[in-house]
Amino acid sequence: MSLTSTTGRLQTLGAALGALGMAVTVGTALGFQHIGGYIPCKLCLEQRIPYYIGIPVMLLALVASLLKLPPLVTRGLLLVGALLMTWGIWLGVFHSGVEWGFWPGPTDCGVVAAPEGGGNLLDQLDAVIPPSCDQAAGRFLGLSFAGWNVVASLVLAAIAYVAAFRKH
Repeated sequence: MSLTSTTGRLQTLGAALGALGMAVTVGTALGFQHIGGYIPCKLCLEQRIPYYIGIPVMLLALVASLLKLPPLVTRGLLLVGALLMTWGIWLGVFHSGVEWGFWPGPTDCGVVAAPEGGGNLLDQLDAVIPPSCDQAAGRFLGLSFAGWNVVASLVLAAIAYVAAFRKH
């Protein structure tokens, strides 16, 4: 299948599912952070970048499909979304490997001693210390947040690749 092949309902559905899935995934991470109180590490924050870029890309693919723009535009945007989620898979696998001790994480992502108490509220806000990248904040069904990001990225990449390359 070619990126210039005609598009149809499959591409519209793929773009919509991709945008929605990406928004739900990164929204869940933000919910755990802001509602659940989980402080993300440096690698956790980096794993969100493909979603922040991918959501608008998939929304553009959806608009392109609905407006019946040239197939290369719609399919090209879907491919970009798929590649972003492939990047997300790599980021999640790397972070999971750091958590499991398979390889070292970045040197600037370690536990630091907490500052002494006291001072004013602004000083205390500035003193929030992110967790180490090699310690999972928690595990659900054996997977950390990074592991679940791999699963979500795999599913979203598959949706986008199918929509980019399959006949309408």
